[in-house]
Amino acid sequence: MNARILIVEDETGLATTLKDRLRKQGYAVGVAQDGNSGMDMAMREPFDLLILDLMLPGQNGLAICQKLRQLGSNTPILMLTARRQTMDKVIGLRTGADDYLTKPFKMVELLARVDALLRRAGPGKSTGPVRYQCGDLQIDIRSTEVTREGRPVALAAKEFQLLRYFVEHRGATLSRDELLREVWGYGGQPSTRTVDVHVAWLRQKIEPDPKNPQLILTVVGLGYKFAGEPKG
Repeated sequence: MNARILIVEDETGLATTLKDRLRKQGYAVGVAQDGNSGMDMAMREPFDLLILDLMLPGQNGLAICQKLRQLGSNTPILMLTARRQTMDKVIGLRTGADDYLTKPFKMVELLARVDALLRRAGPGKSTGPVRYQCGDLQIDIRSTEVTREGRPVALAAKEFQLLRYFVEHRGATLSRDELLREVWGYGGQPSTRTVDVHVAWLRQKIEPDPKNPQLILTVVGLGYKFAGEPKG
C-alpha cells in the first residue's frame, strides 16, 4: 500500500501544488490548512509522514511537533518554513522534526526528502511510487521495465539497479563510494571507475545526447546527481 502523507500548510496554492504532485507520485495525501485541524487529523488518522509548515494559524508547527512527540508519535516530520535563521532550524529539530526545508524550495528536493524519510521509517513502510516518468523516460520499478519514447530500453541488472537508486534519490548528490556501497554492496575496495563505467553505459541508453547529459549529471569532485524531475 502506498504511503499516506499529511500536509499541514496554510498557503492554499502551495498546499494544492504539494498535494497534486505527491498524488501523481503515487502517495495518498491529506491536507489541513490550520494547526488545530492538522493536529486533529494527525491524531485521528494513520499517516506515514507529515509535511508541516512552521507558521500556522491556530497552533504553529513547533507546537504540533512537540505535542505529537510527547504523545509518543514517531511519524516522520518534514518541517517547512520561510524563515532562514539557523536557530529556527535548531529549535525545529530539537522539538522532534526529522528534517527541515526552507521556502522557496525545488519540488525535486522535497520529493527526495520525502523518499529518504519514508525509507528511514523502517521495514514495512512504503518508500514511494513504483513507476516514474522523466520526460520521455519511463521506469517501472515493479516490472523492472524501462522505456524511452515508448520503446523498450534494454538494461543489464546492475544498470537497472543503478538507475533505480538514482531515481529514488533524485536531487541528491551521490558519491561514488555511496553508489558502490548501496548498489554493488562493496565496502569501497573496488575501484570507483566501476561506477563511472556503468554511468557511461547508462547514459548511452537513457540520455538523448549522452555527451550532454540532462538526467545523470556529474558533480565535479563529489559524484553524480539524477536531475530528471519525475512527472508521475
